Amino acid sequence: MERKIFGTDGVRGVANVYPIDGETAMRLGRAAAHIFKRGADRRHRIVIGKDTRLSGYLLEFALASGICSMGVDVTFVGPLPTPGIAFITKGLRADAGIVISASHNPYMDNGIKFFGPEGYKLPDQVEREIEELVLTGKIDDIRPTAEEVGSAFRQEDAVGRYVSYLKTAFSNHHDLEGVRMVIDAGHGATYRVAPLVFSELGAETIVINDAPDGTNINDGCGSTQPEGMREAVKAYRADFGVAFDGDGDRVIMADERGELVDGDHCLAIAALAMQRDGSLRDDTVVATVMSNLGLEVCMREHQIRLMRTQVGDRYVVEEMVKGGYNLGGEQSGHVIFRDWNTTGDGVLTALRIIDICRGQERPLSELSAVMDDYPQVIRNVVVKSKPAIDGLDGVGESIRDAEATLGDRGRVLVRYSGTEPKARVMVEGEDDTTVARLADQIAGRLAEAIG
Repeated sequence: MERKIFGTDGVRGVANVYPIDGETAMRLGRAAAHIFKRGADRRHRIVIGKDTRLSGYLLEFALASGICSMGVDVTFVGPLPTPGIAFITKGLRADAGIVISASHNPYMDNGIKFFGPEGYKLPDQVEREIEELVLTGKIDDIRPTAEEVGSAFRQEDAVGRYVSYLKTAFSNHHDLEGVRMVIDAGHGATYRVAPLVFSELGAETIVINDAPDGTNINDGCGSTQPEGMREAVKAYRADFGVAFDGDGDRVIMADERGELVDGDHCLAIAALAMQRDGSLRDDTVVATVMSNLGLEVCMREHQIRLMRTQVGDRYVVEEMVKGGYNLGGEQSGHVIFRDWNTTGDGVLTALRIIDICRGQERPLSELSAVMDDYPQVIRNVVVKSKPAIDGLDGVGESIRDAEATLGDRGRVLVRYSGTEPKARVMVEGEDDTTVARLADQIAGRLAEAIG
């Protein structure tokens, strides 16, 4: 069945507009409850958490209504990072977890994504099952009554549990005494968790963008707009800077000079450290097709295999689980340390990278320099539809011309966004001018065809 609700990371759109409206959320809750209550004859439970968007209230109660109507209990954890909700879901032995968040999108958007009982995002097949139940009404007649109706509870200590767990990812042999760091919470889900974690480990913290009001999430701040964090690092002469996105599953760091350190560089730093101590399984790192060519070159130089997947951290995780690998991620700052968590975790990633710096007694700038970025240009084209790219007039020809120009010293990737009405053009190569020219040519052809 063609996917009509789910995208690359759950269901996403403008809040209170289909499919991110109360009616559809209730049906999603009913469908999820029906699927996850299969099995043992006992009370079943689904965890619901969210980021700091105003529309989170609308959606969490609609979801809970649908879940309870199917005879399944609900546990609310309130604003908590996406990886924290995955952790709580597994820790409480719940049947599933639901995150209400549109990640790095502006506040007027929202989304709904699901985790299974082990804390992993759902495979495509299960999302299709949920979607089919929502669209066909097959379970409309299932109506438990009396004591069979579900109840709702609030988990008051969710933040404390998650903070205590995160600190286990930092070595007992190190602390953050004498470390000054800037934390940009993006007015999102990390606004309580991140300052607690780093300060409890001994760091002097300068916290910015930690006053969410329901409408300021990701507004000129956070991992997608880290300039304020960079400037604060330089102004306060901090050792590290960290900027999180709205739901806290990604991080962009800054070194002591205020230079940005993205997900690819975090992967390179972690991979070499883990290879050194023998913990990098099968000497393999999993990344996506968007990761910079420089990461591939760096890994090859150190005899580490780089596997690539399609865009989306859940596809990275699926490949990691399939192959038994324990390090993977995306350039955007989703990094998965599977020895500690089941999904990308911005705070945990920052802890692991800082721990490596402390253990090697080297600044982040020095460790980050192990990888050289190849010039990479990304152009986003707003589109009115998403037909097959190869069939668009002039687009396929432009792509082939660019690939011929770059040869084996560059890459071209053109794809549609799974969460926005956009086509993304990525071109990499050795020369900035050539890369920009080729990307502009392809983007121009896309705009003419479907812009």
